[in-house]
Amino acid sequence: MIQKLDNFNKEIAKQIFTVFQNSYKVEAQLIGTLDFPPLLRSAKDIENSKTLFYGFFENECLAAIIEIAIEDKRLEINSLTVDPSYFRKGIANQLISHILEVIDFSEAIVETAVANIPAINLYKKHGFVEFKRWTPSHGIQKLAMSIDYAL
Repeated sequence: MIQKLDNFNKEIAKQIFTVFQNSYKVEAQLIGTLDFPPLLRSAKDIENSKTLFYGFFENECLAAIIEIAIEDKRLEINSLTVDPSYFRKGIANQLISHILEVIDFSEAIVETAVANIPAINLYKKHGFVEFKRWTPSHGIQKLAMSIDYAL
């Protein structure tokens, strides 16, 4: 079941933080870095965030999260994380599908590490195409992908 999460609630923010930490530790290993900026985000940062969080629950446990921002019909997917104990169940796919269906947008954008092939392939499956590559100051090569959506 997918539902909007109240990240301003301290307990919910802690649950989001836990899923983020569990997932981002695996992603850091996948892309071969010890210094992974998403791991520096605190529960308090999540609690104070103005972005929107949607969670996927399995047996009343928060299994995955998609974090988005919407500005002028531009949908930005800021994070998509699945707790490792729920990997390979199609949950990330379901979260992306849900967001693309329920949010009114004209363009959607996502960024990920170039080395994160599973994420890139997942976004391609939903019609996202690469439009930019760069290396930020933290040194992890990234790419941006987008999809236009006719309303």
